[in-house]
Amino acid sequence: MIGDPLSGSWEPAYLEAWRSGALDQKAAAAREELRHCRACPRDCGVDRFAGETGTCRVGRHALVASAFPHHGEEDCLRGRGGSGTIFFAGCNLRCVFCQNWDISQRDSGAACPPEDLAGLMLALQDRGCHNINLVTPEHVAPQIAEALALAVPGGLRLPLVYNTGAYDGPASLHLMAGLVDMYMPDFKFWEPATARRLAATADYPERAREAIAEMHRQVGVLRLGPDGLARRGVLVRHLVMPGLGAETAAILSWLARTLSIDTYVNLMAQYRPDHRVPAEARFAAVDRRPLPEEMSAAYAAARAAGLWRFDPHA
Repeated sequence: MIGDPLSGSWEPAYLEAWRSGALDQKAAAAREELRHCRACPRDCGVDRFAGETGTCRVGRHALVASAFPHHGEEDCLRGRGGSGTIFFAGCNLRCVFCQNWDISQRDSGAACPPEDLAGLMLALQDRGCHNINLVTPEHVAPQIAEALALAVPGGLRLPLVYNTGAYDGPASLHLMAGLVDMYMPDFKFWEPATARRLAATADYPERAREAIAEMHRQVGVLRLGPDGLARRGVLVRHLVMPGLGAETAAILSWLARTLSIDTYVNLMAQYRPDHRVPAEARFAAVDRRPLPEEMSAAYAAARAAGLWRFDPHA
């Protein structure tokens, strides 16, 4: 039983999967998934188990750029002990404004076999973190399942946060079902043309809608424990970008209509021109910070959609 997040009966979802044997089954399925990879919508089909790579440039083992207690996440995640954040290198998106482009778009990070990734999770738990926060996990969902099968019998008991750009494949979300406690997708764009221009993925809006709807089906709206820390559910991030107010409004309306008006949303104001944007004139439209009035318009759009659980720090 996962239990009520507001009661003492709550436990991470993966414990039930471990006790039933489903976690080991998922780890075995994950290894087979790597042999003909369909982990994300790129559908590369490469044999990552043998070391081949596709769009994400990550083969058999996940690449980890850093792991530490993060005190800059949402209040309901960081608490006092911080969110136990593991930054994975590589990415299946090609966002021209990426603020982590040095790890997402370059070959970086250290190869992390399942036992080492499990060790990182347990070390973050030992440091007093409130959760395990998996950043950019879309392309390494199989490796995460493998690591969990080792970390849970090793004593892992923290809730699992799947912190994704929302370009997730059905196979990966099926794999994560019953393992993840909180999904934290960043719904970036509404229009295919915008997604193609800024992330080289015209199908991003459709895939993101499918993925976020499935995440909500699995875990529902975000619920907090008596200590104010998130326990289970979906927390949606949306990076407010210059000149894209209509897309922000469309995303917020969809969240309210399709998921729930109780959906937790973080309207993020920290966009800044980075990576390729300052260097290429064709991205001049997004070569600035969002204006205060654009942020105000985003909050107004959330209210108009009927959403009420939002603020800059969620």
